[in-house]
Amino acid sequence: MTSKIDGKRYRAFLVDLDGVLVRGSEPLPGAPEALRTLQERGQVVVFSNNSTRSRRAFAERLRAMGFPVRPEEIVNSAFVVAQYLRERSGPARVYAIGEEGLREELEAAGHTLTPPEEAEYVVVGLDRRFRYEQLAEALRALLRGAVFVAANADPVFPTAQGLIPGAGALVGALQGMGYPPQEIVGKPSPIAFRVALKATGVASPRECLMIGDRLDTDVEGARRAGMDSALVLTGVLRPEDLEGSEIKPTFVAESLAALARAIRS
Repeated sequence: MTSKIDGKRYRAFLVDLDGVLVRGSEPLPGAPEALRTLQERGQVVVFSNNSTRSRRAFAERLRAMGFPVRPEEIVNSAFVVAQYLRERSGPARVYAIGEEGLREELEAAGHTLTPPEEAEYVVVGLDRRFRYEQLAEALRALLRGAVFVAANADPVFPTAQGLIPGAGALVGALQGMGYPPQEIVGKPSPIAFRVALKATGVASPRECLMIGDRLDTDVEGARRAGMDSALVLTGVLRPEDLEGSEIKPTFVAESLAALARAIRS
């Protein structure tokens, strides 16, 4: 499906996580070896909208599955939203809806997790234990003037058991109360791609290849950022989904392993 790719064109690779490296708690076939091949070619940053774990926790999880990745080589939407708030307001008071990873990255960036009555921001990521009470608390913060920022708005999330609702479902719950997010910082936002490109140490987006499994976040975000993109078909997308889409990747491969072989050959 993918013809030979000139590896000399790229000094860095942004590699999505869920659906590209792993599915649920299992590595995809050949993915650890493929990641090592890319690391031999240039700087690799794992670039994910998944906000459920911190960079530290993701690195530990990935190393246990055979992926040689350090925390500083990971950029996820929890890290991106924490950096965005820091750049916008400095240390802020935040009411967070999300899992431990989002909370850890917010606190690591100097923000304070607060009750809704004290919050300057409401930050939302994926929370698989979301409760109605959290929705009511978020509303109290928003009514007091807190700014709503979403870590990402992915509608679904791939697991070994199939697709489950993503952070976009929770963002939609707040939007249904009349409060759309002022900013969505995860892919395809230029905010996320700016943070990820900085993590590679490469100055020009033309020297960076985005590898992902989604058209709306990975491929479209790369286009906006001025990057080439490679779509792999091990995640949420089916080959027939490409036919009617106006969003077109630079390359298409059956898997990360197939893509790495095309770059290496």
